[in-house]
Amino acid sequence: MRIFTVDSFTDRPFKGNPAAVCLLEAPATASWMQEVAAEMRHSETAFVLREGSGYSLRWFTPEVEVALCGHATLAAAHVLYSIGEESGRIEFSTQSGILSVEGDSSGLITMDFPAKPPSECVAPVGLVEALGVEPVWVGNSEFDLLVEVKSPDIVLELAPDFGVLASLEVRGVIVTAVSPDSDVDFVSRFFAPRVGIDEDPVTGSAHCVLAPYWSGRLGVHALTGRQLSARGGVVRTTLRDERVLLAGHAVTVWSGELHV
Repeated sequence: MRIFTVDSFTDRPFKGNPAAVCLLEAPATASWMQEVAAEMRHSETAFVLREGSGYSLRWFTPEVEVALCGHATLAAAHVLYSIGEESGRIEFSTQSGILSVEGDSSGLITMDFPAKPPSECVAPVGLVEALGVEPVWVGNSEFDLLVEVKSPDIVLELAPDFGVLASLEVRGVIVTAVSPDSDVDFVSRFFAPRVGIDEDPVTGSAHCVLAPYWSGRLGVHALTGRQLSARGGVVRTTLRDERVLLAGHAVTVWSGELHV
């Protein structure tokens, strides 16, 4: 089987968020895919299998299967385009329904994902202590907690207690702030130690939460977010009713063959 590592939400290698992409030749068991993901050690490994005119797509962290992942979907589409398997619209059948993807001549890939707007809630016990900052606003979405703080500097300087964060009954914690920069509307970081990822470099699915939140706050449907991890990356978002368009570039770093 062919396997790739792709850096997503960046146009430069060794930036953005790396994902493995495995092109399956036949259906595989969940336990085998989990073992491959643990071997790859990326935050996500995508498994792609052609089914009729589309593809099935599943995502695994090194420890668990997840129901939605943006950067590994972007990576999977990038691989199919770059090896000449596809040239137009791609439809992936996933645990989160049908996700459609389309690339343009510049290499920008746009994904149609479900919006996951957060609802305001009381901060769970341990959250404030684990982050070490006082939130402006806290909300929960289907998978994650969203925490707004006062400034991008606070987001950048966070040093969370991952042990405490892992005890929270959520997939991950998104910390965000409005950006004063003219080229970026908001910034964020994403922590998910509960699923084996202390900090994810650039998280597409988190922007399914961030896009409706900041669109509501700023009154703008099309926004640009920057994730302030060490690798960094940019996600362009457009809110369309109950859907979010997530757009970014991707770069293949290496490819090879899986022998087991």
